[in-house]
Amino acid sequence: MASHSAIFLLLSIFTFVFLGSEYLYVNMVSRIVEESQTVIAQNYALGVNALGFLIYPLINRSVRERNKTILIFSLSFLSIICIFLIQQHISFSVTLAAGVVLFLLLGVFGGSVHYLAACTIRTERIAGLVGISYAAGILLQYANNNLVNIEIAEAAVLSVSLAVLSVLIMRTRRIHKEALASDETAPLRTALRPDEMSRKKIPAGLLLVLLVALMACVFSTLDNAITLGHAAGTMDIGQWPRMLLALSGLAAGFLFDIRKRKYMALMMYCVMVLSVLCVIVLRWGGPFLTGVAVAYVASGFFVVFFTTSFLELAACMRLPDLWAGMGRAVNNLVAALVTNGSVTLLLAGRSITLIVLMLVLFVAASILMFAYTVKAHAVLAPPPAPAAGYTPKEKFSSFASLYSLTDRERDVLQYLLVSDGSVQDIAQQMALSRPVLYRHIRSLNEKTGTQSRIGLLQFYYEWMPENKGVTPEKSPDFKA
Repeated sequence: MASHSAIFLLLSIFTFVFLGSEYLYVNMVSRIVEESQTVIAQNYALGVNALGFLIYPLINRSVRERNKTILIFSLSFLSIICIFLIQQHISFSVTLAAGVVLFLLLGVFGGSVHYLAACTIRTERIAGLVGISYAAGILLQYANNNLVNIEIAEAAVLSVSLAVLSVLIMRTRRIHKEALASDETAPLRTALRPDEMSRKKIPAGLLLVLLVALMACVFSTLDNAITLGHAAGTMDIGQWPRMLLALSGLAAGFLFDIRKRKYMALMMYCVMVLSVLCVIVLRWGGPFLTGVAVAYVASGFFVVFFTTSFLELAACMRLPDLWAGMGRAVNNLVAALVTNGSVTLLLAGRSITLIVLMLVLFVAASILMFAYTVKAHAVLAPPPAPAAGYTPKEKFSSFASLYSLTDRERDVLQYLLVSDGSVQDIAQQMALSRPVLYRHIRSLNEKTGTQSRIGLLQFYYEWMPENKGVTPEKSPDFKA
């Protein structure tokens, strides 16, 4: 199993490569065309990047495992070519085409990174790991922008980082190859029953998509207000906001993990309220520096929020490779779609229209936040306690009786329930060979209608004796 340090490297290097490539791309395009065309070019890049995240599941499921290493190497090589074409900025059309291809491929890489993260992270401090990774990526970009002043050297640093990212992805996939190939051993497989459980979680995912989209509208508008103020010469914000962005990512990660992310949605809601107020204050001539601070703090919290939320949700979905990177995809797509409209309103000075729009977005986001919180609590809550009047031993006995488990299958199920080790570890504990243990797990899957080891465990935890009309029988003690 890949360690959390490997996932930290994947997330942080991807963040650095994406932000660094965006900075280089926008900088090179701005040297060729005027500001309005630069904004359009940036929107194209963000839009196709979101498409890349959505394409990744198709690639992951259609390309044979033995060909994926070759594919990753090829995409990495093509991406490096695009980076140097952007750096050369031969013409607007060439730079635009190279940027579109590069950010499409970065979307594919991002989908792979987030999928591996969703499938590998097994700590309760998911947000903390995401926050630290995000902060590290920001700091790497800060160092690159301030220490590397030669454009071709900047492109070389990005290219080397992308090559390292590709190697890490291939290495992580090789570590998990056996798990990916077998449902019985796959922590990378979704742990759902194929019927009602997946349907229960899809509404939560759709609510989260809509919520992130509305919140992205708010934060994108705030960012555009700050950018226009900076461009107009109101104040030179310099490089310090990058440090604030890294600190806000760290703070968000540690704060969100309090009580197993129980208050994460509430904290994010407070940040959104502050951001809406900040846009309104800035439109009425409020302090620009305060707006900069709020914008960057909010951005750090928002990235950690949607990344953590979708990583956590993806582990429970039938298509985890689609849902894991959905937050980044939705954020980039919305930013690309709303930038022109929000900039037009800001430049036109239509403050009342903008304020009304922000308030409408705030109300809609508030409703969605409440609906998502309720739904997420229902589908992501820990396994319920046994029904009233049933001890864990009685529940296990009823379950084993209902599904006609043999004595050996009961022993295997007990070990699966109390062990967090790999199948190899469990086989050693039970003095069984792995093939024999696999056969018992497959038999348990067939009897319970599940498709994986994790699916079997989740099915057991959600199964209630009182719902089955089964009377507990007396049996050997359950090894809890």
